[in-house]
Amino acid sequence: MGGKLAVSNDAGRSLPQSIERARLAERLGFDSIWSSQLPPSRDTPLVLAAYAGATSRIGLGTSVLPIYTRHPTAMAQMALSLDELSSGRFLLGIGVSHKVTVEDMWGLRLEHPVEAMREYLTIVRSLVTEGSVAFQGEHFTARSAYTAPRRAELPIYISALSPRMLELAGELADGVSLWMCGPAYIRDEVVPRVRAGREKAGKALDGFEVMAAVPVSLTSNRSAALESFRQTATRYASLPYYRKALDKCFDDMTDSPNDRILDELAGIGDEKVVQAAVERYREAGVTMPLIGHHGSHEGAAKFEDTLEAVAG
Repeated sequence: MGGKLAVSNDAGRSLPQSIERARLAERLGFDSIWSSQLPPSRDTPLVLAAYAGATSRIGLGTSVLPIYTRHPTAMAQMALSLDELSSGRFLLGIGVSHKVTVEDMWGLRLEHPVEAMREYLTIVRSLVTEGSVAFQGEHFTARSAYTAPRRAELPIYISALSPRMLELAGELADGVSLWMCGPAYIRDEVVPRVRAGREKAGKALDGFEVMAAVPVSLTSNRSAALESFRQTATRYASLPYYRKALDKCFDDMTDSPNDRILDELAGIGDEKVVQAAVERYREAGVTMPLIGHHGSHEGAAKFEDTLEAVAG
């Protein structure tokens, strides 16, 4: 399969097993491995440090690190340190998260997310590219420097769904990270909004990375796989940011998505179905499909078999 290809590899129950999966992804030729920061689990940058020690070529990215739990100077410090540790392989992905997490779990306030992200990214970018920052904002303030070795070209991705956040990604970031975005939404909403942001900054769309999660389930039990993924989709459909995007993409969207919607969002079935899902996202404008293995049901293939099927 042509083009870049990434894999999601969160450290689940077994960190040693996840490290072996990182090695496998590198052997199979995947361009990068990405891990999300999930509140009840391990710290993602430390997990990626473990992956870095076990690999030598593959890129290492945070598909989403929430901005409200790390000051932007601390985020830049972590990113540059991990980039040095991995010999220039780190990719930083950040996002604002959701009200239920920011306010109910952390006791913070999620207000004016686009403006907050603009300030946050400005501070991080200044430290990465220039090694110092002096910034006074409404949401974040920073006066700091970074004196250790740094790669000024370290890529920064924004997790985005709304039109304004997508335009901000195009304007200031190097890529956008998408989850639960169907191909039609990517084609009709994501790419035009990102392009508008690039034009605002006087930049071309070429070179900007559109990374979208492609949930896949290589399975001999399609009905069980659909029900398993329906639970995931239902959970995310309850979050306002995702629900707005899903409603805009699917006229028949409900609290519990039907099979047609699930099949548009994911690749559930045999090897051909899985590979076709990846190509469907590419045709919509995705430059780097991010393969997400869904295999918690009876009849599901192993993570390793799924990677091999996708890699071709």
